[in-house]
Amino acid sequence: MSTRFNPLAADARWQKNWEEQGTFHADDSSPKPKSYVLEMFPYPSGRIHMGHVRNYTMGDVLARFRRMTGHEVLHPMGWDAFGMPAENAAMEKKVHPGEWTRANIAAMRAQLKKLGFALDWSRELATCEPDYYGQEQALFLDLYEHGLVTRKESAVNWDPVDMTVLANEQVIDGRGWRSGALVERRKLSQWFLKITDFAEELLDGLGTLDQWPDKVKLMQENWIGKSQGMRFRFSLAEPAAGFDGFEVFTTRPDTLFGASFAAISVDHPIALALAERSNALAAFAADCRKTGTAASEIETAEKMGLDTGLRVVHPLDPSWTLPLFVANFVLMDYGTGAIFGCPAHDQRDLDFARKYALPVERVVAPSPEEANTPIHDEAYVGPGRLVNSRFLDGMSVEEGKAAVIGRAEAEGWGQGTTVWRLRDWGVSRQRYWGTPIPIVHCETCGPVAVPREQLPVVLPEDVSFDIPGNPLDRHPTWKHVPCPSCGADARRETDTLDTFVDSSWYFIRFASAPADKPFDRAIAEQWMPVGQYIGGVEHAILHLLYARFWTRALARIGKIGVTEPFTGLFTQGMVTHETYQDPAGSWLAPDEVSGGIVIATGEPVTVGRVEKMSKSKKNTVDPGPIVEQYGADAVRWFMLSDSPPERDLPWSEAGIEGAWRFVQRLWRLTDAIDTATGEDRDIDRRLHRTIAGVAADIEALSFNKAVAKIYELANAIEKAPPSASRSTAIRTLVRIVAPMVPHLAEEAWEKLGETGLVANAAWPEVDPALLIDDEVTIAIQVNGKLRDTLTAPKGAPKDQLEALALGSDKVIRLLEGKTPRKVIVVPDRLVNLVA
Repeated sequence: MSTRFNPLAADARWQKNWEEQGTFHADDSSPKPKSYVLEMFPYPSGRIHMGHVRNYTMGDVLARFRRMTGHEVLHPMGWDAFGMPAENAAMEKKVHPGEWTRANIAAMRAQLKKLGFALDWSRELATCEPDYYGQEQALFLDLYEHGLVTRKESAVNWDPVDMTVLANEQVIDGRGWRSGALVERRKLSQWFLKITDFAEELLDGLGTLDQWPDKVKLMQENWIGKSQGMRFRFSLAEPAAGFDGFEVFTTRPDTLFGASFAAISVDHPIALALAERSNALAAFAADCRKTGTAASEIETAEKMGLDTGLRVVHPLDPSWTLPLFVANFVLMDYGTGAIFGCPAHDQRDLDFARKYALPVERVVAPSPEEANTPIHDEAYVGPGRLVNSRFLDGMSVEEGKAAVIGRAEAEGWGQGTTVWRLRDWGVSRQRYWGTPIPIVHCETCGPVAVPREQLPVVLPEDVSFDIPGNPLDRHPTWKHVPCPSCGADARRETDTLDTFVDSSWYFIRFASAPADKPFDRAIAEQWMPVGQYIGGVEHAILHLLYARFWTRALARIGKIGVTEPFTGLFTQGMVTHETYQDPAGSWLAPDEVSGGIVIATGEPVTVGRVEKMSKSKKNTVDPGPIVEQYGADAVRWFMLSDSPPERDLPWSEAGIEGAWRFVQRLWRLTDAIDTATGEDRDIDRRLHRTIAGVAADIEALSFNKAVAKIYELANAIEKAPPSASRSTAIRTLVRIVAPMVPHLAEEAWEKLGETGLVANAAWPEVDPALLIDDEVTIAIQVNGKLRDTLTAPKGAPKDQLEALALGSDKVIRLLEGKTPRKVIVVPDRLVNLVA
């Protein structure tokens, strides 16, 4: 028998075998219990990276384990294939986005297959193909017909480089998430999905997701942002521009006596009317619109305002008026587009008040003695009682809120209400490489749905990217069509859907993909919801919230009987690597560096922080050459073994070499089976504890703990003398490691004379009796200091433990023939001899 495992030969052989036999094809009609394991599908950028490898290895181990425990497993793969990078590539490389995308898919598919993932490739999909996005168009029309799609003019984040609208979540520090350009604010007519209709149930549904990380649920809860407060009316001291007042929403009506100003958005009707008469206000509004609408950007931007010269009447004191500003941090799409400012208890308001020398009056204090403690650079947002607030003095914050709301409702100037931070989802994108929105615009009929028999609305192939902007707008023929309703000349909608729509239902299409409809409800419901979903925490708000909404929307209109798409969610850590720069500050890839110098030039290298692998900093490691050198199983083993899966994993050559050595150890163990007889009770116990422990760890996605248990068993087997128990343990170990190192396991399974594939074998059964400890380790102390240990039957009587302790060679030497004055025995734990 060979004592060396040849991974390249084994990898190719078994991958071909699995594919030819359709080993991992999920059977919709199987009577077995169904298990749906899914990793977030990748964007086809051209090469997979180690982050992909880690993500898919975790899901693969679970999928293979579930098959071994008697489940029919759905473990599919596809491609999130629309988006701006393809258009950018088209402009840079003079290649069609479809050609670039499909070439990348082919390359990445080949890479994934070389890692031996147990994927059902028969269900592969790509969101850029008409057979997928045509069904998405059908679902869009379903939602449209049920009133869950609307079109309206709205202030949007505009990326001036990518020339498209961005969702608030796609604006990072005021810049477009793809281009990095400073985002501007524009008003455009947009298509929206009415996610706000589902705000309450999306929030309540989080309470049912007990297999989701708390941090993800909290992020979604904060994004949905349910706020209890009061809506009330400010009256203008003197009517202006045809207005005598306006509405405000606040979550802190208790702080009204701390108000020092009121402010409205530049898009508020009063501001728009005033701007027609004021060049200064018009110019200020134009400057404000150069920033985006994202809340994070608004919060961090410098607080700017323009005093309108108008004053508003304080609702609790008609003799008290406040100045009215137009301010850059007030958005028309949030609340009512108007606020009152209480600088002492809101940092944004405080920054504004300091800039414009407005009063700052404390109205909440942690104690009565601090009622007049001044506010300096930080607003007080902690708990306390109301002060300097007339009839509210001495009340708690909650009591104060209730009292103000009660008076407002009694006097008719306000009422208690609930608002949500969540906005409707703007899905219009001014780009080519996306799902065409299936609407035709007619001068007579308005927006008209494309007839179902005309779906899919297919993207034209003959487009040009010579100039920025949406090529669909410039296409000479594609957008010109007759109105489906009246037959008059009309034009197609040239916006395409946000790519987050594509990823909001792909998991259902994996479960069922008939040619004539988006999915078959009965078949999809056999698999849904996804039992275990695995992906990065960076998708906690965008993708996961949208997917939850889309599933609930389909349930509401009767398309599916599932409301939550993912029962279990696991957010894995990143794979990290050192960063390198040359003397000019340019980033270097790891394979461009050796011994602290740039290989090509001999210049010194600056070694930077260990960071998430990213193309921008070139600190990625291509798994291809690593797999060619060490084999797929060593790479998989390293991804599972070195760090808890929820934490970041630093990549290291030493780590992958250690994984390779252990794969070889496992292979050599299979050469150690012999014809020896007899039992080894210790090996039997270790084996069955490992079977049970590894199973529990895989189910809990605690892969590093499972790996540690396998190491311990392998070490014990290597040290144990030949016996039937040892041979059984080796044979069983092959099945235990099969989900993690499947190529080696198949090769060893065959070498040991087993029939069939280990991928189809059952998980080893556990003998419960062998999980019970029947021996314990007893500590022997002399005068309270540990001197020796002994192994004794569990529950042994005190006199037996005392006799065993007194028979210890170490104890005999220490006592020097003396009889202990006292013997203290703690059953199953220790014997303490007091000399």
